[in-house]
Amino acid sequence: MSKVIGKVISINTSKEKGVIKEAVQEGFFQEDHGLVGDAHAGKWHRQVSLLAQESIDKMTKIGIEGLCSGKFAENITTEGILLHELPVGTILKIGETLQEVSQIGKECHTGCAIKVQVGQCIMPKEGIFTKVLKSGIVKVGDSIEIEE
Repeated sequence: MSKVIGKVISINTSKEKGVIKEAVQEGFFQEDHGLVGDAHAGKWHRQVSLLAQESIDKMTKIGIEGLCSGKFAENITTEGILLHELPVGTILKIGETLQEVSQIGKECHTGCAIKVQVGQCIMPKEGIFTKVLKSGIVKVGDSIEIEE
């Protein structure tokens, strides 16, 4: 049993770390690897990064301009779900994939473009990371469900 709690509004990828990601219509998320072709994918606990549009909107409300999906280097931008309130271990069905929440937030790396520009970044507090448990395609518009 699962219930729909949100949706995918952007999928973002980059060939290198430390750069703003580019939006794509869909991506293949490989079991125990992450988004195929993305610099952050690999055999570790932070295979996929997710950030809620609601978190990006908070930054916009305090006057930061020009923010959009991928600016915080997240792989999946979501809507309708407070990601940072999900407990570690939560299983999410995103598109065809199953992903397990493995970490909430992270230490911001030095020279983060957003932090330099605005003095703070939302990713360290409200971004989350997952491990891919079941491979599949995720498309913009796909639903996000919590597996019970």
